[in-house]
Amino acid sequence: MGSSSLRSFTSVLWSTLTFLFVKNSAEASFESEANSLHHSGWWPAAITSNNSVSACMWPGISCNDAGSITGIDLPEEYRIGDRFGNLNFSLLPNLTSLQLHLNGLTGSIPLQICAVPRLSHLDLSSNYLTGELPPCLGNLTSLGWLDVSINQFSGSIPLAVGSLKNLFRLDLHLNLLTGPIPITFGRLSNLSLLDLSSNQLGGIIPAETGNLSKLCSIDITGNEFEGAIPPTLSCLFNLRSLHLSSNRLGGSIPPEIGDLKNLRTMDLSFNNFVGSIPSTLVLLSNLTFLGLSTNQLGGSIPPKIGKLKNLVTMDLSSNDFNKSIPWSLWNLTNLRYLYLQRNQFTNSISSRIGYLENINRMDLSGNKFSGAIPSSIGNLKSLSHLDLQENGFSGSIPLEIGHLDNLIEMRLSHNSFICPIPSSLGNLVSLKSLYLQANRFNCSIPRTIANLTSLINLDMSSNDLIGSIPSELGSLPMLKYLDLRNNSFSGTIPKSMEFASLSSVNLSYNSLMGPIPRHLLDTYSRSAFNGNKDLYTTEGESSNLEPPFAPVSSPLPLRTPPSLSKPSAVMLSLPCLLVVTSILGSCFFLWCALKRVQPEETVEKDGNFLSIWNYDGKIAYEDIIAATEDFDIKYCIRRGAYGSVYRAQLRNGKAVALKKVNRSEAEDPNFNKSFQNEVKHLTEIRHRSIIRLYGFCLHRRSMFLIYEYMERGSLFCVLRNDTEAMELDWVRRVNLIQDMAHALSYLHHGCAQPVVHRDISSSNVLLNDEMRAVLSDFGAARLLQGNSSSNLTSNIVGTHGYLAPELAYTLVVNKKSDVYSFGVVALETIMGKHPRGIISSLWTSSEDHIMLHQILDPRLPYPKENSWARDIAIAVTLALACLSSKPKLQPTMKQVSEAFLARKLQLAKPFHAISLIELRINREAWLRDDRSGTSPRLEQ
Repeated sequence: MGSSSLRSFTSVLWSTLTFLFVKNSAEASFESEANSLHHSGWWPAAITSNNSVSACMWPGISCNDAGSITGIDLPEEYRIGDRFGNLNFSLLPNLTSLQLHLNGLTGSIPLQICAVPRLSHLDLSSNYLTGELPPCLGNLTSLGWLDVSINQFSGSIPLAVGSLKNLFRLDLHLNLLTGPIPITFGRLSNLSLLDLSSNQLGGIIPAETGNLSKLCSIDITGNEFEGAIPPTLSCLFNLRSLHLSSNRLGGSIPPEIGDLKNLRTMDLSFNNFVGSIPSTLVLLSNLTFLGLSTNQLGGSIPPKIGKLKNLVTMDLSSNDFNKSIPWSLWNLTNLRYLYLQRNQFTNSISSRIGYLENINRMDLSGNKFSGAIPSSIGNLKSLSHLDLQENGFSGSIPLEIGHLDNLIEMRLSHNSFICPIPSSLGNLVSLKSLYLQANRFNCSIPRTIANLTSLINLDMSSNDLIGSIPSELGSLPMLKYLDLRNNSFSGTIPKSMEFASLSSVNLSYNSLMGPIPRHLLDTYSRSAFNGNKDLYTTEGESSNLEPPFAPVSSPLPLRTPPSLSKPSAVMLSLPCLLVVTSILGSCFFLWCALKRVQPEETVEKDGNFLSIWNYDGKIAYEDIIAATEDFDIKYCIRRGAYGSVYRAQLRNGKAVALKKVNRSEAEDPNFNKSFQNEVKHLTEIRHRSIIRLYGFCLHRRSMFLIYEYMERGSLFCVLRNDTEAMELDWVRRVNLIQDMAHALSYLHHGCAQPVVHRDISSSNVLLNDEMRAVLSDFGAARLLQGNSSSNLTSNIVGTHGYLAPELAYTLVVNKKSDVYSFGVVALETIMGKHPRGIISSLWTSSEDHIMLHQILDPRLPYPKENSWARDIAIAVTLALACLSSKPKLQPTMKQVSEAFLARKLQLAKPFHAISLIELRINREAWLRDDRSGTSPRLEQ
C-alpha cells in the first residue's frame, strides 16, 4: 500500500472514529436530557413511562433539528408546585426558553438555572416563589427577557442584573422587593421595558437611568422612591411611557421633561411634587395621557397647554391650582377625559367649553368656580359623566343640558342653583344618576322626570322643593335609590311608590301627610319618614313593627287615621274599649293558669336558639331534624370548607337549604358571638341576586343557616354539564354576569356597612328557576369596619383559582378581592371553563393574537346577532378590567354595574375581527378613569 493510500485510509478511519465519537456523545447527551426530564416529576407517569415516545414529543417541550431540548413551556394545569427544583437544568445545555408562568411554583429559584448559558427567555411570573433573586442570574448573558413578576420575592435587586447586556425586557412588578434601583442598570443599553411597580423599593431614581437610550417604557409605580426626578431622564429620547406614580417623589418637575419628544404617556400622580407645571411640558406634542393628580402643584396651568393637540386624558385633580382655566385648554378637541377636581380654580367657565365635542367625562368638582353654566355645554354630545358639585355655581341649569342625550351621570349638588329645574332634563333618557342636593331650588319637580326610565339614583335632598311628590317617581322601572329629605314637599306619599322596586328611600323632614303604605314600612327603616308630623300608620299595624326595621333614634309619631270627628270617635270607641278590655282580661287569666302548669318557654333554652326572618311560615328545630333525619348524609348536596349543605323538605312542601357549620367551628367558644353578629348583618341584605337567608340556629348539637333552595344548582356544575350548558345561551350568560355585578355592587356600596364576600367562585353562584344568578355562601364574608376600605386578616380564605394574586402575601381584605374574583367568574361564564390560560396571557401580554371569538364556549352557536356580540364584548371587556394585575387600576363593582346599565352602541367592526388586545386597550382607557370615582361609558 502506497503512502498516499495509507494517508487516505488513515483520514477516513479518523473521520469515522470522530463521527462515531460525536454521535455517541450526542446520544449520551440526549439521553441525559431525557433522564433529567423524567426524574423531575413534572410530567405524569403516563407520559414518561412510554419509552417509545421521544421527550421532544412531550407537552411543552421544544427541540432543535438535532433533537436537543431548546424550550420548556409547560401548561399551567401541570401545577409543578414544589417540584420546581427537581429538574437538573445543568443537563440542558441548549435550553433557550423556560416559561413556567401560572404553574404554582413554590420555594426559591434553583441555582442550577444559572448554569444554562444559552437561556434567552425566562418567565417565572404569576407563581408563589419566595426568597431573594440569586445574583448568579448575572451569568445568563444571553438573557433578553426576564419576567419574575407577581411572586413573593424579597430583598434587594442584585447588582449583577446590570451585567445582562442583551436584556430588552425586565419585569419584576408585584413582589416584595426592597432597596434602591441598582446603579448598574445604567449598563442595560438594550432595555426597552422596565417594570418595577408595586414593590417596596425606595431611595432615589439613579441618574444612570438616563443611559438607557433604547428604553421605551418605565413603570415604577407603587413604591417608595423619593427625591427629585433626575434631569438625566431627558436623555431617553425613545421613551414613550413614563409611569412614576404612587411614590414619594418630590421637588419640582424638571423642565428637561420637555426633551422627551416621543413621550405619549406620563403619569406622575400620587407623589409630593411642588411648584408649577413647567412651561416646557407643552413641547410634548405626542402626549396622549397626562397624569399629575394628588401632588402639591399650584399656580396656573401653562397658558399654551392647547398645543398638546393629541391629548386624550388630562388628570390634574387633587392639587392646589388656584387660577382660572386658560382659554387654550378648550382647544384640546381630542380631549375625552378631563379631571380638574379638588383644586382651587376660580372664576366662571368659559363658553368655549362647547369646543370639547369629544369629551366623555368631565369632573370640575370641589373648586371655587362661580357664575352660571354656559349654554354651550349643550354641544358636548359625547359627554357621559358630568361632575360640577361643590362649587359656587349659580343661576338656573341651562335648558341646553337636555341636549346631552348620552349623559349617564350628572352631579350638580352643593352649589347655588335656583329654579326653574329645566323640563329638558326629561330628554336625558340614558341618565342613571342625578344628584341635585344642597342647592336653592324652591319649586316643584318637573313632571318630565317620568321620562328618565333608566334612572337608578335620584338625590334632590336639602333644597326647598315644594308641591307633591310626583307619582311618576314610583313608576320609574330602574329607580333604586331615592332621597328627597329636608325639603317642603306636601300631600301624601304616592300610591305608586308602594309598588316601586326601590332599595333605599328617604322622605324625612318634609310636610307630608296621610298613611304610610304598609309595604314601605315593612321594607325601609322608619327613620326614612321621620320629621313629617302628619304622617301616620294605620290602626292595628303599628304593634307589628319588628326588627330590623323598627328601631330608630327619633321615633315616628303613630296615630290612627283622622277620618272620624272627635265626638263620634269617642262614642264609637267606648263599646270597643269594653270588648278589648274583656278579651285582654281573659287572655291574662288564661296565661296565668298555663304558667302554673308549664315551664316558661324562652328564646334560649339549654343552649338552643332558633331565629327565623323573612319566611312565610313556622319552622321549628324539630322540623329541621325530622326533614333531614338528623342531617343524614343522603340529604347532603354539597361539602365546603366551612360546612356542609343539606336539602330539607318541610312539612308545608317547601324546600330549604341548610348550611350546617363544621363541628370544629361550632366547638369554638368564641365562634358563637361572631356567628350571631355576622348573621345579623347578613339578614339585612336584600337583593334579588343574593341568596335569601331565612334564619339561623344555635344549638348545643348543631349550628346551621337556613337559606332558600335553588333547584338549578351552581354555575360550576351547569357549565360542566353539556346539556345544561347548552340551555345557558348567550343572553342568559350575559345576564348572569350582570346579576353578579349588581349583587356585588350592592354589597360593596349599597349596604350600611360594606360587605366583602371573599369567596366569589362559580361554585358559589347559584341559578334560580329563571336561570338568573344568585350569589350564595357568605361563610367567608367580612364586614369592613367603619369607613375603612381594607381589613387585615390572619388567614387566606377563598377558592384556589379565583383569589387575587396579591392576597397571598398582603393578607388584606378589601373590595378589590371580590373584583378580581368576579373577573374570573365572568370569563368562565363566557368560556364555559376556568380561564387560566387567558389570565396568564394578560400578565405576559401574549394575548396580542387571540381573537375574542376564539375564547367563546364552543358548545354554543356563534353569536350572529349584533346585540349578542356586543353584549359579549362588553362583558369580556369588563372582566379584563377586573383582572388587572394592579389592584389600584381595577374598577369598583359600582363602576362595573353601571357600565352594564349604560347605553350600548353598535359594534364598530365585525365580531370575528375583534381581538383581546383591542379589548385590553379599551380596558386601559377605562382604567385611567378609575380615580374619578364615577363609572365610564363602555366605548365600542
